[in-house]
Amino acid sequence: MAYAALVKEHPYSHLIDTLNDGVKFFNPQKLNDPRYGKLPLSIRVLLEAAIRKCDGFYVKEEDVQNYLDWQEQQNVAEVPFPPSRVLLQDFTGIPAMVDLAAMRDALVKHGVDPYRVNPVCPTDLIVDHSLQIDFSKCAIQNTPNPGGGETQSQGAPRSSSSSTPAPVSSAPGSGPRQPPRGGGAHCGAARGSCGKGSCSDPPASPGKHPPAVQQIENSPLLCPFHLQPVSEPETALKSQEMELIRNKERLQFFKWCSKAFQNVNVVPPDVGAVHQVNLEHLCRVVHVSDGLVYPDSVVGTDSHTTMINGLGVLGWGVGGIEAEAVMLGQPVALTLPQVVGCKLEGSINPLTTSIDVVLGITKHLRQANIAGRFVEFFGPGVSQLSVPDRTTIANMCPEYNATVSFFPIDQVTLKHFNKTNFSQEKLELLESYMKAVNLFRTYEDSEEDPVYSEVIEIQLSSFIPYVSGPKRPQDRVAVSDMKVDFHSCLKEKVGFKGFHVAPDRLQTQVPFQHAGQEYQLAHGSLVIAAVISCTNNCNPSVMLAAGLLAKKAVEAGLGVKPYIRTSLAPGTGMVTQYLNTSGVLPFLSQLGFEVIGYGCATCVGNTAPLPEGVADAIKQGNLVACGVLSGNRHFEGRLFNCVSANYLASPPLVVAYAIAGTVDIDFEKEPLGVTPEGKEVFLRDVWPSREEVQQMEEDTVVSSIFQELNSRMEKGNALWSNLECPETAVFPWDQKSTYIRQPAFFHKLSKEVQPPRSIEHAHALLFLGNKVTTDHISPAGSISRVSAAAKYLLSKRLTPREFNSYGARRGNDAVMTRGTFASIKLLNRFIGKSGPKTLHIPSGQTLDVFEAAERYQREGIPLIILAGKDYGSGSSRDWVAKGPCLLGVRAIIAESFQKLHQTQLLGMGILPLSFLPGQTADSLELSGKEKFSISLPEELALGHALTVQVDSPTSEGKSFGVTALIDSEMDLIYYRHGGLLPYVARTMI
Repeated sequence: MAYAALVKEHPYSHLIDTLNDGVKFFNPQKLNDPRYGKLPLSIRVLLEAAIRKCDGFYVKEEDVQNYLDWQEQQNVAEVPFPPSRVLLQDFTGIPAMVDLAAMRDALVKHGVDPYRVNPVCPTDLIVDHSLQIDFSKCAIQNTPNPGGGETQSQGAPRSSSSSTPAPVSSAPGSGPRQPPRGGGAHCGAARGSCGKGSCSDPPASPGKHPPAVQQIENSPLLCPFHLQPVSEPETALKSQEMELIRNKERLQFFKWCSKAFQNVNVVPPDVGAVHQVNLEHLCRVVHVSDGLVYPDSVVGTDSHTTMINGLGVLGWGVGGIEAEAVMLGQPVALTLPQVVGCKLEGSINPLTTSIDVVLGITKHLRQANIAGRFVEFFGPGVSQLSVPDRTTIANMCPEYNATVSFFPIDQVTLKHFNKTNFSQEKLELLESYMKAVNLFRTYEDSEEDPVYSEVIEIQLSSFIPYVSGPKRPQDRVAVSDMKVDFHSCLKEKVGFKGFHVAPDRLQTQVPFQHAGQEYQLAHGSLVIAAVISCTNNCNPSVMLAAGLLAKKAVEAGLGVKPYIRTSLAPGTGMVTQYLNTSGVLPFLSQLGFEVIGYGCATCVGNTAPLPEGVADAIKQGNLVACGVLSGNRHFEGRLFNCVSANYLASPPLVVAYAIAGTVDIDFEKEPLGVTPEGKEVFLRDVWPSREEVQQMEEDTVVSSIFQELNSRMEKGNALWSNLECPETAVFPWDQKSTYIRQPAFFHKLSKEVQPPRSIEHAHALLFLGNKVTTDHISPAGSISRVSAAAKYLLSKRLTPREFNSYGARRGNDAVMTRGTFASIKLLNRFIGKSGPKTLHIPSGQTLDVFEAAERYQREGIPLIILAGKDYGSGSSRDWVAKGPCLLGVRAIIAESFQKLHQTQLLGMGILPLSFLPGQTADSLELSGKEKFSISLPEELALGHALTVQVDSPTSEGKSFGVTALIDSEMDLIYYRHGGLLPYVARTMI
């Protein structure tokens, strides 16, 4: 709606205000209502959307008042929320776009212009879920370097340039390139790895320079066995080409959507993962449209959409049907949420890493029982969290069951945006607007703090650095207690924490010679130190902290003993790139932490043999020698057979312990090392501050990520660019396609709304128990060769190798309907064991669920489902409701439903009914084999009480009561129309 029309028609046009540059906005502060200043900032975002979108139908003035009266109405009032945009990934996006394409067909039959069918809400669709690993080189160089400070050639210092691997080349026409001999290991050589082969090459001998490895820049592909990058660019291209061939129909459809529909932006393959693109490219923070500026907000078809809340953008995951509703102009219906204020106080321990903080906050919130609520962070400690920290905490929402974890815009956020693709003009607009509507936070004045439903206080100083070990990852030890704990482990009887060293052997020291110099080993001496940035240590801040610590240590004159096996195995080439760009890679190299390649190394036991003198000394003294690594596997003897105590630690602590040369150290009281001049250097002297790490992270990592993403967006994908697609308003469905198929939702669409049809003499398709989840209902994963979907695909002359997955075929309702209730974990009481089977009651035959439903439909018999508690719980998926609808299910009677699934069912015209309190299928002595009849009144109301008539040979005339779980007017409207899609189509007709 244009600004001029707003002034004339809008009930809140008197709130329109103007910024200095002339941009208009709705200013809730002009309500002059003292309640506004006490609202949580996340609720203020919801309120602004309700004010701006107030039309008297979807959003009413009473909804605005309910938001203002949040303190009294929280957890009570049902309110609408019209988000600013919708985020789809391809697996969940394709059913929505197929439905819109089918709606165009239906409207053409009624004489309506098909171009009227467009998403009303801006929609971004990211193609990121379809790539499979068809080709892999999987020849990763896993052999670590010869050790700590040891020279490459006798007496020569280690050069910083040695960290730059040389490319592996092969002569033209010589076939696939092979790793160099003399230490390169195929991944099959790794213990517990892919088993695709083993390497007979001998490991590099101590004292020699490690073999060359492939170029660090060329590591875009993941090894399917290790989930680590493989440095073969042509292999990535082959997989991308195969992706195009396998998914050509889907990609052509997406491209047609990008051209045929307004308000649809398709991000093509090979640009980035959905949440990465959302954070780094799609995030607007504020929108400017039709002369108005307003806050960015988003709903996405993925539970981790919450990551965006770390940038001050309100958003969360919804089901596919809810996303379609928003795309078509309907608001999200929600119960006005409670908001838990998470107050961060105190200062973060200087040795505590970002990972420690994120996991610590996650643990607190998981224990706080905040399921379904908003969390909003405030307090002076928030300023200590970087934007990557905030987005990681927000991303953990599914872990502690919050709806969102919201970080309001503050100076830290603005500083972050300054390093991204925000222009100075956009930054100035953002700041001035946020301050004008009181959505900008500072934490100096506690008087500005909102009122929350509950406040959880977290002392950041309580987060202290830990290591895990000496044998299991769950045995955590505070770094400050490490010395005492290790001594205790030495004395304990042999077990998960004990080595049972005799008292007279506790002080054993064994001298040995290495490279012409004498050293001594004792219990706790470090012989392996590996910095790895895979899995739990992929956060850039901890890798940068390791690099900064190395820089400070080298500048202070410290080093690593040359016999210690040190190595650096980055998870991706990007890690090497930012370590190099930030200038810390040469210092890691000087301490022996040189890049050894990309793949599973120390974690899987791919450590080169220890120097002979070291191994002999350990065995001679029966010593408890140690390894420290930042990976995720460290069981006794795993790193090396004579290294019995192994600890998992953050990357900077790995470097610190390597310098110390032992785990038998109290960092607070004992020096890390002594300089050649005799000066003691403590860990606190070289440990980088959080400010240093965050500054480097913003300057090197954030800016490079944005530059890379923008480059890929501008460059585009040649395969995508050359892909041909139809140039029509209505999609030309290919009847032979097994990927894209016109769904049946509009086949019987009438212009007039028909009153709800009563359900007469229905059979139960399934008789289910408690906690039936979306995993049991929705098609997901690979397509079993013995499934109903497989039979359909075989009938289309496809081989099992061509089946692909349910996710890739979500645009074909024939496949998805056959995959509904096809889970091998489905426990149907008719059958008595797990599996996708049910009983066709009239014949007594056991059939696939789809085959039984198909036979019922041919016989004209309506269907219901009987279930227990928590029906439909789990992550939301559109086919959880669409599948049962197409199977012919008219109603589901359960003890209780997940609230979101309740709405999904109504959105597909399926009636959710609950047993009366205290009643169950068992208490009513239902076998499930009866016939069920439910009379529906023409004027069905919210929460209507209904009666179910039961007929069976043994109980004719029996009945029981149920409640229709219709909680909002919009849900009632959807059900009366037979679902959301017919409703929207009729409004256009």
